[in-house]
Amino acid sequence: MRASSTSFHFLESTSLSRGPVDISRSQLSIPRKLFFCRAKFGVSYKAIIINADSGIDGSFSSRVRVVPATLVAAEKEEAKAVLNLFLKKQGLSNAVAARTINKSDIFIDHLVSRLHSVHKSRYLVGRELTTLEIRDALIPYLESLREEHGSILIDLLENFPNPPGKEKPIGHVSPSYLTPESKKQRAVSRVSETGPAGQLPPHILYLIDLGMDLEQIKGITRKFPAFAYYSLERKIKPVVEFLLDLGIPKSDLPTVLTKRPQLCGISLSENLIPTMTFLENLGVDKRQWAKVIYRFPALLTYSRQKVEVTVDFLSEMGLSAESIGKILTRYPNIVSYNVDDKLRPTAEYFRSLGVDIAILLHRCPQTFGLSIEANLKPVTEFFLERGYSIEDIGTMISRYGALYTFSLAENVIPKWEFFLTMDYPKQELVKFPQYFGYSLEARIKPRYALVKEAGVKLLLNQVLSLSYHNFDKALKTKIKKMHSYRASSDTNSCQDLQPGIE
Repeated sequence: MRASSTSFHFLESTSLSRGPVDISRSQLSIPRKLFFCRAKFGVSYKAIIINADSGIDGSFSSRVRVVPATLVAAEKEEAKAVLNLFLKKQGLSNAVAARTINKSDIFIDHLVSRLHSVHKSRYLVGRELTTLEIRDALIPYLESLREEHGSILIDLLENFPNPPGKEKPIGHVSPSYLTPESKKQRAVSRVSETGPAGQLPPHILYLIDLGMDLEQIKGITRKFPAFAYYSLERKIKPVVEFLLDLGIPKSDLPTVLTKRPQLCGISLSENLIPTMTFLENLGVDKRQWAKVIYRFPALLTYSRQKVEVTVDFLSEMGLSAESIGKILTRYPNIVSYNVDDKLRPTAEYFRSLGVDIAILLHRCPQTFGLSIEANLKPVTEFFLERGYSIEDIGTMISRYGALYTFSLAENVIPKWEFFLTMDYPKQELVKFPQYFGYSLEARIKPRYALVKEAGVKLLLNQVLSLSYHNFDKALKTKIKKMHSYRASSDTNSCQDLQPGIE
């Protein structure tokens, strides 16, 4: 290839030695240089990485590795996702975390360089890192930075490699970076560009054959740009075939991949299958994997430490190993809830109402994903204002955990207002809070109308919970008893009215 047909782009990034940042120095590390070679004529980009390590005497040792530029781009997106997760765990809002990441391009490059340093042997043999491996490599490092730098961590990320309040290190360069929006646009262009024959890329055609449409794929790519760079043969296809073998219908795959496109970046042999085995040992029903993955595919991308923290909490709340397995199978989303920020405060709130936490978790774990302020307290206050005691409310939620999952405006209030027109005491709702789970128009009103028309009384439980056949049977039995009682009463009345025999 002629020199004129190839252009070179130089980028200088920095890396830390194996240890935390020392901000007492004006220079954080020895630069690690990346040279990107952009070849024309449709040849894929390559990044030649010179891993320079300085010795005590100032000498350098280096090893050269060749990594596809598309892989580097994908790893940068993965690193951003890890950093975003980490920042939100520290209490930052979505907006603040996103703004910090947008200002931390050099630090993102540093994280990628760190991956290449930690996993040198993997890159030397041409093996890609999985999403979980990237996360496991970066999270402990980010934690060490947080422990060392505390409140100035955000400044460190945004000003990297310059310590906050220090002068810029010698040799620092400020390369022009693509904005986050332009990176998304480039990724979207990659999935929609056509080749010489006018065909879309092979991996896009494969996804379309699965039932996805191009706009859907673009939507995934906008949210997770790394998806555009996944290899069809080494990443996407093996995972898709594995999911099909588990029993997930082909028609469900677009939903699964849309929910968690990162699944396609996970190694089957090194991460996905071992993670499933680990979860099965915790009680997840292996016969239900298709349903579990469809409900919450992100479960397979969480670290073991994250899962274990949730399991330990459930055990602490008094749940048996068998019950924990059933919860993970029926509602795997519970693993996504932060124990200290979400699960524990919610448990304390329900405990203040006198609720058995283990029973509530077993019956309705999704309740623990609700906001205390926005969802739980308003429902509690609604019933308190209508004369129910804390004990009554605790009994209601213990008997029907889903009560708090309903919208006040759209569900609870309309049904309460209709209940006031029914001939039942308020305590009937304490006995049968499941009332709020039935459709007002399709079940409650029609059934109660039949009861009123018949002129009889049935327990609220009988009116709503019985099947149509059994309800009809119970109604007819009650009508028959009523007629029999009236006939008997009429006979007795007639005898009392007859004149005595002289």
